[in-house]
Amino acid sequence: MTSEPPAPDAPDPEARGLRLVPVLLVLTLASGLIDAVSFLGLHHIFVANMTGNVLVVGFAAAGAPGFSVRHSLTSLACFLAGAVAGGRVIHGVGSHRLWTRLALAVEAAFLAAAAGVALTSPDDAPATIYTVIVLTAFALGLRTATVRRLGVPDLPTTVLTMTLTGMAAESHAGGGHGTRFRRRATAVAALFAGGLLGAWLLLHHGLGVPLLLAALLSGALALTASGRP
Repeated sequence: MTSEPPAPDAPDPEARGLRLVPVLLVLTLASGLIDAVSFLGLHHIFVANMTGNVLVVGFAAAGAPGFSVRHSLTSLACFLAGAVAGGRVIHGVGSHRLWTRLALAVEAAFLAAAAGVALTSPDDAPATIYTVIVLTAFALGLRTATVRRLGVPDLPTTVLTMTLTGMAAESHAGGGHGTRFRRRATAVAALFAGGLLGAWLLLHHGLGVPLLLAALLSGALALTASGRP
């Protein structure tokens, strides 16, 4: 009596698509695009880097010129609302791949809406400024909650303090073995490149074009991201 051969393993749906490390690196570049718009074009606030934005709220509250308490607090509040929404998505959908793609699709839609407003309205109009802040800060809060839950080391996509610390502290000069140096260096380069490109696009084409590019990047990743690092 012969035994039947074992059934082949079922394909892992989480492994389908672009792996998370390149996805998060592209999102880091998109963060640079978006914060270039918010800091240079929206009265010196951040909508992705909340570490910086908390400081900006303090600067504005102290009356430092060039900062706005209302803009800063609007950004902070909408980011937190987006993070709450991200938490709901994460806990409502079981598959990493599905809730990652869903969060990125929502981010892309909000960024596209912000780009549409910026492209069709005067950049310095109060309605334009507040609408862009609300849409982009909410989108980045949603994304940051998602990225936090994914837990891929050194790729938070919006801030690099710990990434830079890891590069230095775990380098050969710091007594370490240079663990994940390439990933960390690539994340720093991605944010720098996004900021550089975003600033150039903003200075030459206004608020809408860098936001549209960020929306296209998020939309492409929503169609291709897997659930695996």
